[in-house]
Order: sequence, then C-alpha cells, then structure tokens
Amino acid sequence: MKKNMSQNLNGMEQVFEQYATQHHYAPQLITELIAEIRPAKPEQTELAIKAIQALCYLLTTDVHKARLLRDAVLQLLSERNPISLFLVSRHSVFTGFFSEMRRRISHKLLPDAINSDYLIDLFALFFSKTTDEQWVSAVPDSVWAQLIHALRFDQADEAVAAACQQNLFAASQVLSYRIAALGLEPELLRNYPELEQHSSPFVMQQAELADALSAQADHAGQIDIKHILVMLDQCRAIVTKIRRNSAQTGTSINLTQLLQRMLQQVSRLEELLNILHHFQHGQSADIEIVGLFKALVYSECHKNDLHEHWRENMEVMAVRVTENASRTGEHYITENRSEYYALMRSAMGAGVIIAFMATLKLFFAKQHLAPLTEAIVFSLNYGLGFILIHILHFTVATKQPAMTAAAIAATIDNASDSKSKEMDNLVAMIANTMRSQLIAIFGNVVIVIPVAMLLAWGVLHYTGEHFITPDKANQLLATIDPVHSGSLIYAGVAGVCLFLSGLIAGYHDNLAVYNRIPQRLRAVSWLQKLLGVPRLERIAQYIENNLGALAGNFYFGCLLGGMSGLGILLGLPIDIRHITFSSAFVGFASFSLDFILSWQAAAYAALGLVLIGLVNLAVSFSLALYVAMKSRKVRFKQWRQLLRSLATRINQHPGEFILPPRKSRNAD
Repeated sequence: MKKNMSQNLNGMEQVFEQYATQHHYAPQLITELIAEIRPAKPEQTELAIKAIQALCYLLTTDVHKARLLRDAVLQLLSERNPISLFLVSRHSVFTGFFSEMRRRISHKLLPDAINSDYLIDLFALFFSKTTDEQWVSAVPDSVWAQLIHALRFDQADEAVAAACQQNLFAASQVLSYRIAALGLEPELLRNYPELEQHSSPFVMQQAELADALSAQADHAGQIDIKHILVMLDQCRAIVTKIRRNSAQTGTSINLTQLLQRMLQQVSRLEELLNILHHFQHGQSADIEIVGLFKALVYSECHKNDLHEHWRENMEVMAVRVTENASRTGEHYITENRSEYYALMRSAMGAGVIIAFMATLKLFFAKQHLAPLTEAIVFSLNYGLGFILIHILHFTVATKQPAMTAAAIAATIDNASDSKSKEMDNLVAMIANTMRSQLIAIFGNVVIVIPVAMLLAWGVLHYTGEHFITPDKANQLLATIDPVHSGSLIYAGVAGVCLFLSGLIAGYHDNLAVYNRIPQRLRAVSWLQKLLGVPRLERIAQYIENNLGALAGNFYFGCLLGGMSGLGILLGLPIDIRHITFSSAFVGFASFSLDFILSWQAAAYAALGLVLIGLVNLAVSFSLALYVAMKSRKVRFKQWRQLLRSLATRINQHPGEFILPPRKSRNAD
C-alpha cells in the first residue's frame, strides 16, 4: 500500500508540474488526475481510496498545488457552460421512450463529438470508462469530502465563486420551468384531474422559486427554500399516487416515462437548492456536493445503457401486467374441496373441447396445405378453441402457472421480512397451487384421452376407415418420445408461449382500462341503435372484464399454431409439445393401433406425457415468477427457510399437496 501511495504521489506531482510549466489547460489537469486515481479494476476500491488520500496529502502539504487544482475546478464550473450538466438527472435525456432508445443505440455505435465549451461534454473525457461509476460510488462520501476540504474553496476568488453560484441558480430556474411544464402535460392531467381544479404544486413551485430569486436579487439577501421544498414534496406525492393508482387506471409507456422524468427532475432541483442553501448560510455542503458528483458520474457512465433504460421504463408496466395476472391467478388456486372439485370439472370440460381441437388439427394436417396456410389454419383452430374454453369458463391446466406465479410473488413479497406467519401463508399458498395444478392436469388428461378415442371410433363407425393410419399413429407416439425426439425442447417452447400469453393478457387488460375502451363502446351511437343500450352495456362490461383473457387465449393459440410454420420459414427444427394435445394424440394413436401396445410402449408414452407436462409448467411458471418478482422489486433471501418449511409441511401433512381440507383454513 505504501508503494502504491508513493507511486500515486509521484504521478500526481508530475501532472501538477507539467500543468504549471507547460500550459494551464484545466480539462487536461482534471483528466490526468482522475487517471491517476482510477484503479486498474473497478472493484479495487481500496486503491482508489488510497489514491484520493494521497492527493489530499499532496494538496494539504502544498498550498500552491491546492490553488492550481481549485482554480481549475472553478474555471470549469464558471466558464465551461456547466448548466446543461446540472440538468442531467441520472442518465435521462428529456425525450420519449423510443426516441431515447434510438439515441442510445446510435451513440453506442457512433459516440458523440466532444465540444470542450460544455462541461457535460468534458465529463465524457474525465470519466471515459463505463466502469468509472462503480469505483466512484464505492468510495465513501467522507473520503470525497476530504478532497473537497483539501481544495480550500473558502479561499477562492469571490467573483469566480459568485459566478459558480449564479450557474447553480440558473440551472435551478431551468429545472423549475421544466417541472412546471411537465405538470401541465395532458397525459398527467388525464390521470390526475385534480391538478386542474386546485392550485398545481408543479406550477406553484416555479412561482415560489421565482419570487425567492427576485427577493434575493432586490435585497441581496438569502433565498428561503422551505416553501419550495414543500411544493416539491407535494409534486412527488402526486407522482407516487398516480403510480399506485395505475393498477386500477392502467398505464402507458409515455406516462411511465413522464412520471420517471418528473421524479428525476424534482430530486435534482432539491439537490441544487440544498447546496445553494448551505452556501448562502456559510455552511459546509461537502456531503451534498459529493452526492451530486456521484449522480453526475453515474449519469455519464450509464448515458447509453440500453438495459437500464428498458428496465426502468418497463417497471411500472410490468407491475400493471402482473397485478392483473395476480387477480386472475387467485381464481386458479383452490382452498377447499368444493373449489377443488369445481376446478376439476372445469378442466374436464376443457379436455372435451381440446379433443375436438386435436381432431381438427389432425384433419387439417392430412390436407397437406401450404406451410403459411397451414400455420394460419392451425393458429385459428387453437386460438378460437381457447377462446371458446374461456367463454364456457373451462380451465386449461397449463394456463395456470402464468397466472398463479403473480399471486405467489405477491405472497413472497409479504414474506420477505421472514415473519413466521407470512412464511406459513407462503407455504400454504404453494401447497394450494400445487394441488390445484395437479387436479387441473388430471381433469384435462383424464377426459381428453377417452374423448379422442371416442371421436376416432365415430369416424371409423361412419366412414369405415380409421381417422389416422397406423404409420401416422406410430409417428404421433414417436413425437412424445422423451429420449429420441426433441419433445422436451418443444415442450419448453410451449412453456415460453404460455408465459407470453400471460403477459399479453395483462397488457390488453391494461389497454382496456387505460384507453377506456368499455366507456367508449357505450358511447357509440350506432351500436346503441343496433344492439340496444342494455345489451351494449352487458357487452361493454364483459369486454372490460375479459378483454385480456380473450386476447391472451387467442394469441396463445396463434403462438402454438405458428411455431411449426416459423420453423419451416427459418429452416430450424422449431415445434411445440403441449401435454393436453399430446394426450389427445396418444388417444387417437392407441385406437388406430387397435390398442396393440406393449406395456413398455404404454409406460414410455406415459413417461413422455408426464415429462412434457412438467416442462410446460416449469418453464412458464419460472418465467412468470421471475417477471412478477422483478416487477415488485422482491428480493427474497429466505429460500432455505422456505425449503425447510415446505419439507416440514410435506412430512407432516403430505395429503395437503394432493387433496385440500374439507374447509378452507381461512374459514377456521
């Protein structure tokens, strides 16, 4: 460490000597000093701390070097147009979501040209590596504060210091104007109409700041920021309320971007006002300056970060989508035997319809249509069939995970504090979900196989020929072979389709609420005349409650039906395996082979179906749970405790994971 500090001191002394003897170009001095401080690896925070402490020692023992660096910093803050740098809130640019996405992609490919007249451009020279944010943030605030103290800004030229403060005032004014303008955005007023009925804090904060700056200029006194901070707190409260209400009122990418931008600008204005307040009262603002400095470095290093831009903007949208899925998923989780058997009957009803869908699938496959035509026909068969299943209130077992995962994520969120009661509720939720899933699969499979056989017998009875040939039957059995075919991979593809259908359902429910589709339907005059007001009211209410489910089911069918066509188009072996349809195909194949199957072949087919079902459920559930937990910002660290609690529950009450109690626990 002593060797490193000695090397840092020597390197920094050479930088100062070169600066003093050759040219007084402030950006070069800052760039070279940061290069001396920057560790070889961003995680080597200790090296950065030692380098900063070495610089502090050098500045403390040599007043001339401290003056050189202080003057260089103040020159940048007063002469290099710093206002635009202060306005950057995190890494956001004041554009829309897609405009910002395009900007980041283009700037990754072709970086910006540096204009040395602007401090925001010089920041790109100072912190030229995207990893600089890591070590800058990791260095404690107290260490950076030591560096600020060592620069002795209290000894700076008063005119230069006043110019720096004036730039902070100007940046605060610009931010205040922008916040006021955003507060008048139609998107915001639409979601919070009270802003038009009462004095808007977004406008009032600008008026308060203008009055304070005017009074300060007239009397050369100090500005009072208390009222401004109160207004900014009210602005933040309104944004928070709109975000919270988005679960009921819906949201959009534009609204999400607008709210994010407002929060960033409010926070930045508070930071600047607090720094100015400390300056005017002769107080130390070192910690506030360090916080602003770290935020600016973060902004610079992440200004072209596509991943973070996408994650932040999708956060609220994901919450809205999964909230809908959570409410829907609660209907798929049974707590007592009456609900349990009702779910089984619902699944059996779906099995009957899926048997007919499988029949149509095989019929259209025998026609040897063109690949695109075949994909469209298969998609319509699946999509319309799933819509019919939903309309009749039946249940497809594999649709459950995408819905129940969000409900489990909500329970995990409550159990994150590891309270025993909440953990018990989580274990009970998992037990309820597992047995609900098992009975739904049982209901689908136990009815789809005999119905498929019955349909095959009907075709044979009325036509005198088997619905499928023995060769086709053997081919169908081969498609579910877990070893010699890609059935498990294709089952994973189906699981992804199931997961996507859950997101699509949530998206369309959000669309219906946010765009007020039911209310707009009720207002269409020609529909009122055609259907009558009472019938139109029922249709609008049905769409309000079921648009997402209908869209999710239809697009799920399109995804399943289009995968094989996509594989042909791309020349890739892409297909799907769905446990209920595969079970129906086993029923058709068994009948066509006159049930002449060895017990080994039957067992192998059963194993294939079980594995396909497990992969369907595991893929769709894990993806849905991941998104649901991400959207809620859940960081669950009690996995070991959860596994122990599950093992204990299975050991003590194994029957609960198969059959529910006669009465719900909540009813006790």
